[in-house]
Amino acid sequence: MPLLATNLLEPDRFRALGPRQFDEIADRYGLPADVRETVRLVSMILPFRVNEYVLELIDWARIPEDPMFQLLFPQHGMLLAEDERRLAELSASPDTKAELRALVQDIRARLNPHPSGQMQLNVPTQEGTELPGMQHKYRETVLFFPSQGQTCHSYCTYCFRWAQFVGDADLRFAAPNADQLVAYLGEHPQVNDVLITGGDPMVMSTERLRKHIEAILAVDTVRTIRIGTKAVAYWPQRFVTDHDADDMLRLFEQVVASGRNLAVMAHFSHPRELGTDIARQALSRIRSTGALVYGQAPLIGKVNDSATVWSELWRAEMAAGVIPYYMFVERDTGPHAYFKVPLAKAAEIFAGAYRTLPGLARTVRGPVMSATPGKVAVDGVEETLEGRFFQLRLLQARNRELVGRPFRAAYSDTAAWLDELKIDDSTPDDIATAIAGLV
Repeated sequence: MPLLATNLLEPDRFRALGPRQFDEIADRYGLPADVRETVRLVSMILPFRVNEYVLELIDWARIPEDPMFQLLFPQHGMLLAEDERRLAELSASPDTKAELRALVQDIRARLNPHPSGQMQLNVPTQEGTELPGMQHKYRETVLFFPSQGQTCHSYCTYCFRWAQFVGDADLRFAAPNADQLVAYLGEHPQVNDVLITGGDPMVMSTERLRKHIEAILAVDTVRTIRIGTKAVAYWPQRFVTDHDADDMLRLFEQVVASGRNLAVMAHFSHPRELGTDIARQALSRIRSTGALVYGQAPLIGKVNDSATVWSELWRAEMAAGVIPYYMFVERDTGPHAYFKVPLAKAAEIFAGAYRTLPGLARTVRGPVMSATPGKVAVDGVEETLEGRFFQLRLLQARNRELVGRPFRAAYSDTAAWLDELKIDDSTPDDIATAIAGLV
């Protein structure tokens, strides 16, 4: 792989590189004209951001097939061919700016920007008013989206929260501070778990994050604070060499010293993200604070859709002290048609990788769909005299009475999401009703 270039930034200094810097990146790595045009067009719709660290994770001799290139750069096929053609046509003329803006909005709306009822069902209210920057789907857990953390060090092309990053305030979850969260927690003592998410909270300075966390620590009923982050994979310097890296670790120690659990929900999509010394050093430093680190990611076509890759990923996580937690099914949003993996293949991949793991790594669960009624696990395929069925189970649910209960659906070679399955008539009525809420 090429050495770090010094014309964009000095080593260990973060700088986001987006569409405006793309020509410079393309020139440096000799990207062909068709790839340049694809990135230019698709990044009008979906967010694009990289940095020097992630550029060095790409095998540039293997593009566009390289999994990290697929993970970080917009690709041909993510949009409909007709949409790409119209984008090219309208963007070529300065007289069609209004039409271009309208087309961009139309395409984004068709990409299901907020799947699984995020906007319609998950936003909590207080005295009849919706609370911005929060989601409350499961009884014990509230998601908190601080406005200063609603970006990332780099963007994943598959991200199910892509709508957070396209500059449309109507699509964005963001809370200016923790005041309304604290008030809501005071009225809902059953909530014992707060997930700070985004975007990526680790793009915030330590002092900004401290204000949010200390406000949450003042609520006695909260016993676990989780931080969802891709920073170890995309900018591990955040925990090692950034100017306030040590302060961040002291903040983590403060949470643990308060008697709370601190869980870092680390997103690792490919084993290459754990292959650098600084990534492993970042994990070691995080774990030294007493924080727990869990690894989770979706199954992504063209990136990690093989049992060998997942086995390698989970083993690398275990070696670095990360607890394998979830293999998710890619959500039905954004370029879902490009990345989706049929549930039948997903179950095979999970089972194939799981069999290779030592016992301590068999904490991982999957494949799991975070759908409208809850987290639905595909436990396998059942052969019966009546035919083949998917064995399904609700690991988590809006209705607590459904948690842990199995049901089944007719087998399909092509179904890639819950609403593409035919739920079996033997399914209990309360589960069937919850699933029917998808339609």
